[in-house]
Amino acid sequence: MTTQPRIALIHALEESVIPARETFIKEWPEAFCFDLLDTSLAIDLANAGKLDDTMMERFSELADYAARTTGKANKTDAILFTCSAFGPAIDAVKSQLTIPVLRPNESAFEEAIKMGNRIGLMVTFGPSLPALKAELETMAESLGKTINVLPVLVEGALTALKSGDVDTHNRLAAEACSQLNDIDVLVLGQFSLAKAAPLIRERLTIPVLTTPESAVKALRTLLV
Repeated sequence: MTTQPRIALIHALEESVIPARETFIKEWPEAFCFDLLDTSLAIDLANAGKLDDTMMERFSELADYAARTTGKANKTDAILFTCSAFGPAIDAVKSQLTIPVLRPNESAFEEAIKMGNRIGLMVTFGPSLPALKAELETMAESLGKTINVLPVLVEGALTALKSGDVDTHNRLAAEACSQLNDIDVLVLGQFSLAKAAPLIRERLTIPVLTTPESAVKALRTLLV
């Protein structure tokens, strides 16, 4: 790619914006990124308990808008969704666009599956956990591997983060590691959890994967 890559970041949680931006600065500073944020998506999903047709259409509209924008770096080259609870909606977007579209967790999941069979999966947003566990297991099956997923929901951490208490968010996530026994790798299943990675890595001797780092590295490999 000879021009500066233009990457659209689509968020459903405002807490995902900074981890995504910080990771691009660290891993791929040459990329030009812009953000689309709709915080009502996460709220509506939590209230509805499932993805409905209206939410699916909203994702389609966001992606279509992102793909059509042009500016500093010419046309949009790829879209990275940072909202882990909306896998089916993101897959529908993949089928409608010709540019690369990445789910927030697929790159980290691919890495984790290569690293072992017992995979810890940590989240702070409860509605995302069943879909992420199923996605990870399905991906492993497609790669011919049998895995055991150990899910962990860190209660109270996202509330603390939303109130600006990053230290409590990180502490609760690190303390939740006590629920993980005999695993080969831990995936922090939300972009917002990347903030807790340094403290978690102090407690564990196994690899700890963050979704933004894995996703940005995968995009760079794909486009450069």
